[in-house]
Amino acid sequence: MSDIKDVLVPDLGEDSVEVIEICVAVGDNVDAEDSIITVESDKASMDIPAPFAGSIAEICVAVGDKISEGTLLAKIGVAASAAAPAAAPAPAAAPVAAAPVGESVIEVTVPDIGGDENVDVIEILVAVGDTVEVEDGLVTLETDKASMDVPSPQAGVIKAMHLSAGDKVSEGSLVVTLAVAGAASDVPAAPVAAPEAAPATASAAASVSVIEVTVPDIGGDENVDVIDVLVAPGDVVEAEDGLITLETDKASMDVPAPEAGIVKEVHIKVGDKVSQGSLVVHLEVTSSASVPVEAAPVASAPVAAPVAPAAPKAPPVPHHPSAAPIQPTGKVHASPSVRRVAREFGVDLTQVNGTGSKSRITKEDVQSYVKYELSRPKANAATAIAAGNGGLQVLAAPKVDFSKFGEIEEKPLSRIQKISGPTLHRNWVTIPHVTQFDEADITDMESFRKAQNVVAEKRKLGFKISPLVFIMKAVADALKAYPTFNSSLSADGESLILKKYFHIGIAVDTPNGLVVPVVRDVDQKGIHALSQEIMEISVKARDGKLKAADMQGSCFTISSLGGIGGTAFTPIVNAPDVAILGVSKSEIKPKWNGKDFDPRLMLPLSLSYDHRVIDGALAARFAVHVKDVLGDLRQIIL
Repeated sequence: MSDIKDVLVPDLGEDSVEVIEICVAVGDNVDAEDSIITVESDKASMDIPAPFAGSIAEICVAVGDKISEGTLLAKIGVAASAAAPAAAPAPAAAPVAAAPVGESVIEVTVPDIGGDENVDVIEILVAVGDTVEVEDGLVTLETDKASMDVPSPQAGVIKAMHLSAGDKVSEGSLVVTLAVAGAASDVPAAPVAAPEAAPATASAAASVSVIEVTVPDIGGDENVDVIDVLVAPGDVVEAEDGLITLETDKASMDVPAPEAGIVKEVHIKVGDKVSQGSLVVHLEVTSSASVPVEAAPVASAPVAAPVAPAAPKAPPVPHHPSAAPIQPTGKVHASPSVRRVAREFGVDLTQVNGTGSKSRITKEDVQSYVKYELSRPKANAATAIAAGNGGLQVLAAPKVDFSKFGEIEEKPLSRIQKISGPTLHRNWVTIPHVTQFDEADITDMESFRKAQNVVAEKRKLGFKISPLVFIMKAVADALKAYPTFNSSLSADGESLILKKYFHIGIAVDTPNGLVVPVVRDVDQKGIHALSQEIMEISVKARDGKLKAADMQGSCFTISSLGGIGGTAFTPIVNAPDVAILGVSKSEIKPKWNGKDFDPRLMLPLSLSYDHRVIDGALAARFAVHVKDVLGDLRQIIL
């Protein structure tokens, strides 16, 4: 039985307002404060909420109606015993209290990763039930600079995983729940609520049931390709065994079996596209009395079943609204505050997918949409002009069927290319680059370097001195002489941040892509110390063991291609640095000494700089300073 109650327009502070949207339909269940309609006056738009929970029995207004205080909006059916079931879930408290004696549970979150956000999770290193020690890796992250592990802060046992491969995380994102050793307790907490649930648990022992296994949270990706089906009807699987393999543009991952059982039916085949919630298999499982959590749903299946799907773990970063096709419905469900935010950013809400209740658009949906649109280049001039956002108004690339001209092969971009590409594009299009070219006479420097390497080999120092070390010292000396090069633009672009330290980034080519570790306090270290440090950094870079801290804080970057070749190139400024020095392969050239030509070893230098901060004359002086120091290393001690 239910009572039908009228919902009237409350005091809106206006004589009359217009109905611009109906947020519910007859038959919908609403909670207290859920929006029923959206109205608009000449001052603002607002939602009128349901004053109580119930089921919509009748809607008494339509879009375009003018309403005022006291107007009948809708009729809602309210269950007479709606409050009674509220106490039913109480026994579920038993599992919460059932923590092992002498243990405490902590949450492990992503630590400081150098300010990077939306970082890809490329590998999960642990599973529920694993025992980990302090500093053991939990997950592996990959930024546009390097990959790194998130370590365990304490020893313990993994109780829950909150991430999967392909997720995006930022500082503070929850990684795992970890049970760690704590103070022992003489009073076990588990039995407090257990006695009432025991009979129900016992009655469920050894019962066989068939459950549906669906695609879990995969970081918000949709229409993901199924590249492998790992089981067939009749197969026996254990908990966490893979059922199918999915592949996104970030990683491949298996969908695991949530419990041990027998595969009764497979609903997916290779080539299908799936999203979170897609049905994978029907699995026959045997319930066990040792798992009290299973007893509650058996006894109250009709009530609990609709509630369970409402609490999936939200992905760490909202899924991009434009990643999946949007089906136009002619309606936009959003609150007035969300509409106001959308108007401020110039967002067309019909282009945003809502992730809220009943597909309503939330503030986070709008923010996610804006962040994505700002991060990607505008490829179509008409779109940029229509949006009025001052974006790059370039024509779209032509669509060409290359196969009609001959044989082709399509090769996907590597993960590093996908990650670093947008960053390089941002730096190239937002920084006005100018490149200054010069040559340094390193004949004497090379003679000195080779002589010192002979000494180092005799003394068995374990390293060789490379030309890069001398270039770093020359750059540090030039940064002291020209402090503007040792600066960064403030976030508002109104001032310069002048740095009093001299940390230099070194571009290192690795099998996994280009990374830029930072050598700190170059001005305070000698040639031997720098040679040893560069050797250690190179090994860590090649082994993929660089941490975020190893690539933070650079003042200037050096990109050396001398070991490969070339006469000159235009390196891209590595923001927030304001300059970068490119080094090409040295070459013997004839140089006039006033009487005749001498063979001299010349090193090509390519200095790219941010023209908003550095003008051409200052750049030329900086390049000459570097060149002079490399030509005569004695100038460093002056």
